[in-house]
Amino acid sequence: MKTKHGKSLCFFSAKGGVGKTTNILNLAGIFEQLEKKVLIIDMDLYSGGIALYLNKKNDKSIYNFAFDMMNGSYKDIKDYTVRVDNYIDILCAPKDPRDANKIEARYVEDIIRKAEATYDVVLVDTNHALNEVNLTVLDVVDEITFFVTNDPIDLKNIRSLLSILDNLNFTNYSILLNNSRDPFKNYFSLYEIKKIIGHNLNYSLSADLYLKDMEKMVMKGAIVSLDRKFAEVMADDYKTFVVMATDLLERGSADE
Repeated sequence: MKTKHGKSLCFFSAKGGVGKTTNILNLAGIFEQLEKKVLIIDMDLYSGGIALYLNKKNDKSIYNFAFDMMNGSYKDIKDYTVRVDNYIDILCAPKDPRDANKIEARYVEDIIRKAEATYDVVLVDTNHALNEVNLTVLDVVDEITFFVTNDPIDLKNIRSLLSILDNLNFTNYSILLNNSRDPFKNYFSLYEIKKIIGHNLNYSLSADLYLKDMEKMVMKGAIVSLDRKFAEVMADDYKTFVVMATDLLERGSADE
C-alpha cells in the first residue's frame, strides 16, 4: 500500500512584518476550496500567532508533539492539532516561548513528515531567523515561498538570504512580492526590484489586497479568502493564490 504523501510549502522572509501569516491563512482558504485537507504548522516558535489570529484556544502545541516523540509516547498527530473547520487544522506554536528552546531541530523533519502522511497540504509559517530549526524546515519542505516587500531593508536582506541559499544549492523556491503589506511604499519599480535581489518574481499580491481591518477580521477567526466576495472583489489576488496552490500540487505530482 502506497504511503500518502501530502505536499509541503514553507513561507519565509528576510525580515518580520511582511504579511506571511495573514497570507498563509489566505492560501489555506484556497486549498479548502479545492477540497484539500490542510495543516498549518506555526513554526514561529517564539512568537507565533496562528492560534491568536484564528481565535483558537489550544491545550497542546508543537512543543508537546516534539516532547512526546522524544519520549516515545507519540501516537497520532491529531492529538496535537486544533480544528479550524472541516478542511483546516493548525499545529500551534508553544504558548510559553521558553519551550521553543526545548524543540530540537532533529524532530522538525519528523513533524513535517508525519503531517505530510496525514494531510493533502502542509503549510509552514516561520520567523525570519536563519537558525537550525528554520534551515531544517527549508531543507525538508517540497517548496519554499519567500515573501518580499517594496522596502529597501527587506530587499537588501532578501538578496543576502537568496545568495546564501543559492550557495547551498536550494532551487525549490519562488519569490512573492507583497504590495499589500505596505501599499504606500513604492520605492522601486518591478525591474529595479528584480535587479536588486538578482532574481525574477514568481508571484505578486497587489496593493488592493490591503484591508485596514484585515487583522481584526482574522483575529475574529475569519480566513478572508473564504469569503464568497473575495474572488469577485479581489479577482487578481484570488487568481494569484489559486496559481500558487495549483503550482504546488502540480510540481509535487510531476516529481512523484
